[in-house]
Amino acid sequence: MLKKWVPEVCPEEKKLKERLEAAEHRLSVLQMKIKEHKLPVLVLVEGFGAAGKGSAIGAVIKNIDPRFFNVATMSAPSEEEKRRPFLYRYFVQIPEAGKFTFLNSGWADEICRARQQGELTDEEYLEKVDSVKRFERQLTDNGYLVMKFFFHISQKEQKKRIEGLLEKKDTAWRVSAHDKWQNKHYGECLDTFDQYMTDTGMPAAPWYVIDAQKRKWALLQALELLCKGIEVALQNESIAVPLLQNVFPLKQMPKLCEVPLDKTMGEKEYREELHILQDKLGRLHNRLYRKQVPVIIVYEGWDAAGKGGNIKRVAGALDPRGYEVLPIASPEPHEKARHYLWRFWKRLPKTGHIAIFDRSWYGRVMVERLEGFCSDNDWQRAYNEMNEFEKELAEWGAVIIKFWVHIDKDTQLARFEERQRTPEKQWKITEEDWRNREKWDAYETAVNEMIQKTSTVYAPWHILESVDKKYARIKALRIIVKELERVLE
Repeated sequence: MLKKWVPEVCPEEKKLKERLEAAEHRLSVLQMKIKEHKLPVLVLVEGFGAAGKGSAIGAVIKNIDPRFFNVATMSAPSEEEKRRPFLYRYFVQIPEAGKFTFLNSGWADEICRARQQGELTDEEYLEKVDSVKRFERQLTDNGYLVMKFFFHISQKEQKKRIEGLLEKKDTAWRVSAHDKWQNKHYGECLDTFDQYMTDTGMPAAPWYVIDAQKRKWALLQALELLCKGIEVALQNESIAVPLLQNVFPLKQMPKLCEVPLDKTMGEKEYREELHILQDKLGRLHNRLYRKQVPVIIVYEGWDAAGKGGNIKRVAGALDPRGYEVLPIASPEPHEKARHYLWRFWKRLPKTGHIAIFDRSWYGRVMVERLEGFCSDNDWQRAYNEMNEFEKELAEWGAVIIKFWVHIDKDTQLARFEERQRTPEKQWKITEEDWRNREKWDAYETAVNEMIQKTSTVYAPWHILESVDKKYARIKALRIIVKELERVLE
């Protein structure tokens, strides 16, 4: 892509000045439309070292109300960030609806730099390319405008700028060892950038090459392209997104009505097995930390099915320094203003730690679907998006264990009534619980579809028969211990 790129002719000075003033005014007007239409805009600024990326961002944001943008310089990942999935530090930077985020370098630079330094095999490179394409497509499918700029300069111009920066003490710090290396290996780096841009250019998130030989001309190109991108996005905001076919292998699962709920366990057997399994889990947790394996346990289920008690028995076996239970309620306003997976990306554990989600991202295809909190297109698209999310976690090395805690309608009614009769349990029952119960059949249809479409081989669902809570707790512990032993061996 870079090698075949033909730059536009730079206009003469007077025309350049006129167009710059017009583009700056245009952007200042469009920022209010972005706010009004709640359009989130993510601008990725990549390019050769010393090409003027930072200066261009500084000039662009002068035309935007400072309350409506954020600028992040993405240097090499820290040791803390390396203990998270590759895309973690980029996903957490995405803007709220109606705002801009400008990234001074990002995932493209990280991948290309690792490729240039020989840190990625061909297979690893392709895996990261697939991750990026899924990431960018998910953003655009969920209403984001993703603009990707590559600031391009010649080897001669880059060398001149590097030498100019090094001449002054106040600017020498801006030249990194990688910038110098890049200039010496310019042709090799050009090949890497060209291949990456070819591999990741998509109709909804294309690459725009900026001729950065002259700074004012580079700024004008960026401003005009950004304004045009915003205008097109505003025109297309009501267009439904095509649904993608699932490409991930699925595990065949029964419907909820086919699961027998007569499983029971005696008190003595329960106590003995609970002690054995919790002891095993505690020892496995130490090994997980030593081997830096992250674990994600998801609990979904009917109201009053016993999720809390089940989680309590799992957490009781763990070192409190190495796990977190994450109760997921309705999204806060700042969470609702972003991609629905954003708040879950932010809560992912570090390597060696365990995250237990009490409800999860699957709310998208249950409560949000049935209560009308998202469009039909949104929840229908979400099955594939959640499979992609979990695929990303599996490739990172995470163990993903998903439980549906299952009871029948009569058991739920009996537990609701007991909660109402028992003063210390009354806080557990709400009007919303009763309203949800009236929609049992609709929820059962949604849950069946969810389990069928998202029980992948790398993140399958496990149904816990919880009419007898003791049986469900032991079954959950057995599954967790078995999965951790499998991975650690």
